[in-house]
Amino acid sequence: MNDPYTSEATVLVIEDEESITRLLRLYLIQAGYRVLVAGNGIVGLTLHEREHPDLVVLDVMLPGLDGWDVCRRIRASARTPILMLTALQTEEDRIAGLDLGADDYVTKPFSPRELVSRVRAILRRTAPTEQLVLGDAEPDMLNFPGLTLTVRARRVEVDGRRVELTAKEFDLLLALARAPERVFTREELLSAVWGYDYLGDSRTVDVHIGTLRKKIERDPAQPRYIKTIWRVGYVFDPADASVAPESGA
Repeated sequence: MNDPYTSEATVLVIEDEESITRLLRLYLIQAGYRVLVAGNGIVGLTLHEREHPDLVVLDVMLPGLDGWDVCRRIRASARTPILMLTALQTEEDRIAGLDLGADDYVTKPFSPRELVSRVRAILRRTAPTEQLVLGDAEPDMLNFPGLTLTVRARRVEVDGRRVELTAKEFDLLLALARAPERVFTREELLSAVWGYDYLGDSRTVDVHIGTLRKKIERDPAQPRYIKTIWRVGYVFDPADASVAPESGA
């Protein structure tokens, strides 16, 4: 895999609409990336297996093998970051993609500049482990009641059982767990996890918190770890294991 911090990072675009493919290829090349393109899911999977790209831009509505299946097959054997393109607008559709292991999504129509910004932010946040530098005072392992995070290995265990998180879910959990009892606004989490140049709306945070809770909480409706602060944001507070059901965010 290429170094995502260099201009040689490889992006695989799996998209059947030629006009969109040409536009994405142009903007990504201008941003310094090496770009591979595939017009359907089968070719995309073949290129992914052969070229080992640093990131995949994946359209949902592909002919034959659709984007959901392509995402599922990639996730079965690799942790390559996946940015999904979708014309589907409902939150349920977005959650479905995140549940399959996608790292982010962009809805059509979209701004090519925004998509490049998202690609850049994802690559920055999912850099190879050996490139992550911990601060001198920060431990590699964070331990809480029933929850352990190993930072360099990007490993999470809940009640002694390993839990597989997407790259974005891990980054979000780590950002919260590094500062227990600190209340984060959605905008602060967008900046910390998605990057300062992220152009998405704050509902992205809510969607990822929802999928993260499904994986680490015994009861997502009454979370032990990630609590909602009404009209503000979220806090990681593992000290109190019994909380009242939340009324919303």
